[in-house]
Amino acid sequence: MGRKRIEIERREFEKLCAIQCTKAEIAGFFDVSEDTVERWVRRTYKAGFAEVWAAKSAGGRASLRRTQFALAEKYPAMAIFLGKNYLGQSDVIRTVEGGEGRLAELIAGLKGREDDGIHAEAEGTAAALAGGEAAPDQPA
Repeated sequence: MGRKRIEIERREFEKLCAIQCTKAEIAGFFDVSEDTVERWVRRTYKAGFAEVWAAKSAGGRASLRRTQFALAEKYPAMAIFLGKNYLGQSDVIRTVEGGEGRLAELIAGLKGREDDGIHAEAEGTAAALAGGEAAPDQPA
């Protein structure tokens, strides 16, 4: 005579799959071995654990996604997270190679315009702002 079969509650098993529990976590929850979970799944669903898990966990992912999108309306951090993961957005600052030479030319060109009084006007504006005053030609 064989050992009494361990029964796993189907509804609980499906809930655990929905929250993305692994086979090891499901086995731990029911206090059985992973092999027992695998055999029970084959008897109950006529398919392997991986196939059943994929089907039963899909609803949990959809629920999680729905919750995340709802949170994104209130919390900017969640909106940023979703943008990075679903829209390919990133915090990476992109630089253009070879631009250093052009920048040096622009700076040299601006320095050459000091004679036009532009530099003196910029210095006056910077000094006024540093002192907390309104810049020349700007309303107070």
